[in-house]
Amino acid sequence: MATPSHAEQPANTGSGPWLERRYYIDLERPRLSPTQLMGQVQADLPHFSPEMLADFKKEQGDPNGPLQVGDEFRIKILGPWNGSVRVTDVGPTSFEFITLEGHPEAGRIRFEVHYLDERPGELRFEIRSRARSRDGLVAFAYDTIGGGLLMQKATWVEFCQRVAAASGGQALGPVVVDTMRRTPGGTTDHKHSH
Repeated sequence: MATPSHAEQPANTGSGPWLERRYYIDLERPRLSPTQLMGQVQADLPHFSPEMLADFKKEQGDPNGPLQVGDEFRIKILGPWNGSVRVTDVGPTSFEFITLEGHPEAGRIRFEVHYLDERPGELRFEIRSRARSRDGLVAFAYDTIGGGLLMQKATWVEFCQRVAAASGGQALGPVVVDTMRRTPGGTTDHKHSH
């Protein structure tokens, strides 16, 4: 494996509030199992991301090979939000990234698919992130002004919708977005939207 190109940027190195976000969509009658569906996502990650909003390019790892721990992606994000991520975990129904130095956020993001309440006819695909802004300037521009936050929401909602379409099943509703905001002083704010 090639030497990693950037230092990891975990959430504890960031600035501002902790943001825990969850984007998910529930599906019924999928034609694929969780393992089959995640296999498709892992095999062609850029296909599921809306290119105009977030264009994924593999910079470390086999460009045509399966997703592996240590792979790195450069993400060209609409606006001044470009950044890189490294794969830290890959399983049959999940994978995880950590943000790398220079990414607008500091933290981790996990993608997972599983049966909904152990019912084989229903699946949930979800994306969970736990992150902070990279620094105070990004916190202001990204979260306070909101441009980066809106772009991120649009990207992951579309990603969920594309995974839902690939499942061959029927969505049980729109993509749900849950955001838990925790300030350093301990204040918590929760938002739930579609």
